Amino acid sequence: MNTRSLPLLSLLLALVSGTASVLAFAPFGWWPVGILTLAFAFWLMLRAQSVRNAAMIGWAYGFGWCASGVWWLYVSLHRFGGMAAPMAALAVVLLALYLGLFAAFAMGLGAWLKRRWVASDAVTALLILPSLWALGEWMRGWVFTGLPWVVSGYAHTDSPLAGYAPLAGVFGIGWVVAFVAGCLALLPNAKRRANFAAAAALVLAAGYGLAQVEWTEPAGEPISVRLLQGNVPQEMKFARRQIVAALILYHDLIMAQPADLIATPETAVPLFAQQLPPDYLPRLQAIADKSGSHIALGIPVSDSPHEYANSVIGLAPGVQPEPGRFAYRYDKHHLVPFGEFVPWGFRWFVNMMNIPLGDFERGQALQHPLAVRGQWVLPNICYEDLFGEEIAGQIAARFHAGQAEPTILLNMSNIAWFGDTIALPQHLQISRMRSLETGRPMLRSTNTGVTAVIDQKGRVTDRLPYYTQGVLSAVVQGYKGATPYIRFGNAAVLTLALAALAAAWLLSLRRMRNA
Repeated sequence: MNTRSLPLLSLLLALVSGTASVLAFAPFGWWPVGILTLAFAFWLMLRAQSVRNAAMIGWAYGFGWCASGVWWLYVSLHRFGGMAAPMAALAVVLLALYLGLFAAFAMGLGAWLKRRWVASDAVTALLILPSLWALGEWMRGWVFTGLPWVVSGYAHTDSPLAGYAPLAGVFGIGWVVAFVAGCLALLPNAKRRANFAAAAALVLAAGYGLAQVEWTEPAGEPISVRLLQGNVPQEMKFARRQIVAALILYHDLIMAQPADLIATPETAVPLFAQQLPPDYLPRLQAIADKSGSHIALGIPVSDSPHEYANSVIGLAPGVQPEPGRFAYRYDKHHLVPFGEFVPWGFRWFVNMMNIPLGDFERGQALQHPLAVRGQWVLPNICYEDLFGEEIAGQIAARFHAGQAEPTILLNMSNIAWFGDTIALPQHLQISRMRSLETGRPMLRSTNTGVTAVIDQKGRVTDRLPYYTQGVLSAVVQGYKGATPYIRFGNAAVLTLALAALAAAWLLSLRRMRNA
């Protein structure tokens, strides 16, 4: 097919290819699809007639990829947020167009460097494009607070490439994915096809070997945990009758059986402490004292009439907090734009929705873990586990300071906002990547799913079904130590990307001199 003379066909093929890439992620899990679709997009880019066409191919691919990956935001905006359907659909399309710009950046700049440096197809596909692809995904993780949902590395929690997660994190896997895709993109027109195929196979085999390495080691004795899933309907969560029912529900679930750690979902208690019945928290404290249980309770916490945080408070046996204070408190640091804070200039957009508690204060970047019988449990709330460098940074700060480091991660979420969509298994896959990166188990306590226990290798060892009310009981072993990703964070993949670009420039310079 001569796509050089058919730029519109190239864009259509890139769009379809990007849309199909969602099959690589949970719940489908066909991870080779992500590599093959990206390889096809790279092949189209290498045949593009201009830098503009290459950038448009990247944009079409990125739009299809992101639109098919985050379409469930429509459910949040329209069904639960109350936004008019046309406006909600338009908002999702505009978001996907914005996210697609990062793929356009990678392929457009790749085409420009190819021409500027007179680089060969091999240098472009194996050094320039993987580096720019990884840099683009990394930028997507922090520009305008970031939205690194369905970045390419997440598709590989169950593939041989998972072994690279403790080294360079999800963006590092993205570089490797793009390298393998570059090898495949060269196969149709390459003279040394066997070399490129062997390089791709070697990278996959090395990932499998790295997965066998034990980067962390057991710490202390295992603890018993109970993870509560209330299955409170989102459309009723803030109704007065439902609030009363939720308070009774979580009180009864906590009281039903002791455990070293009992965790509720995010905002399981949707009222400020001052609004609760005066005996509610004291009764939970009495349960903790009597049973010896540590309770992690999701609740908004108000420090003044106009300041409140999305928080986790900890109730510990035998620890009586001072009036107005808590024995333990964690405040959500990385807030969701439009849902938990209002970006400058977008109040009009937020006013089109009905979202209670929509303007939280931001917690500190570094916060203490919760001590539970010799283990140190580090909470993160819902969307925060998208940002692996922040979780790794919290562990690294205590590791380098010689302080007690977190041994278990705990995600407390309420993603009932997204209905019964692919967002639920996608979020579980994101949590699995955090375990792979840090070499630590992750506990997930959610309102509607997926409540699960993930071991230090990113494997789901137990879980509750979606949209059911229940309790997940398990025994969990904590782990200590620092993976390379904990020590260096995203600096590893950034260094790799810049080094590969430098190598591409040197190789191209030598080629020009020889010519």
